[in-house]
Amino acid sequence: MHAIKLHTSGELGRRIEIARRLLRRCILCPRRCRVNRLAGETGLCATGIRARVASHGPHFGEEQPLVGTRGSGTIFMAGCTLHCCFCQNDDISRGGDDAGQEVDPGDLAAIMLELQAMGCHNINLVTPSHVVPQILAALLLAIEGGLDLPLVYNCSGYESTATLALLDGVIDIYMPDFKFWHPETAARYAGAPDYPERAREALVRMHRQVGDLAVDSHGYARSGLLVRHLLMPEMIKETRKILHFIATRLSTTTYVNIMGQYHPCARADQFEELRRTITGTEYRQALEMARAMGLTRLDQPDLFRLLQRLHR
Repeated sequence: MHAIKLHTSGELGRRIEIARRLLRRCILCPRRCRVNRLAGETGLCATGIRARVASHGPHFGEEQPLVGTRGSGTIFMAGCTLHCCFCQNDDISRGGDDAGQEVDPGDLAAIMLELQAMGCHNINLVTPSHVVPQILAALLLAIEGGLDLPLVYNCSGYESTATLALLDGVIDIYMPDFKFWHPETAARYAGAPDYPERAREALVRMHRQVGDLAVDSHGYARSGLLVRHLLMPEMIKETRKILHFIATRLSTTTYVNIMGQYHPCARADQFEELRRTITGTEYRQALEMARAMGLTRLDQPDLFRLLQRLHR
């Protein structure tokens, strides 16, 4: 765990203070709501001074380098900065009092240590962007309690460069989504026309911080970047551009998970083009694109299920 060095030097404590100050007029994410979360005000993420945890435990549905044999120690944070209309966890991402249990840094540290005691291979922070100050404060306590697992930052890709700077040397494994390429698409489905630009900036910075995904002798992830891309109906041209960006601006050895699991949920039925699932043909086409661009580390958990639908 990289963060242990920062804690030993006192740098982690300094980062905590900087992050906490950002909550006074919150600019942790690109939404820049500028509400005073220290006073209990909430912006789009619907989260005040305390983080909310929707659930936690060993998770076996992540990529194999994270799951291993004992699971990824996931902590699902309530609230989100993006609010995609098709979110599969819409009830959690909307935040609010019913979305999870409010925790202080000591509570969150205890959860991290519990997951380590259960044998999980890492601490997987899901949707963490809006609660980075709270996570850093908890991390300090967890390290003092003996935490030494890799930290996974499992996010939407909609990140602030200032917040990522605070995480440099803290996060071991970045796992961002790259959802949309065109501002118009991001505006239509997530109300965030700046998402593509922010995601490109974020992925470049993440890669500079941690490099390509590195695994140990057992195949378990220890550090690096893992990029997820969710295939969407009628958006194969955007997929092509996203994969090209990854191959040319990051690395052809970037670990990429092209996901075919999209299905209409939440508010997706507002858009006629989103009222269907991904076909096997679309999934195979995306994989072929990736290989043609030289990408060599492709996670393919949906391959068998989707290729059964090749006739569609």
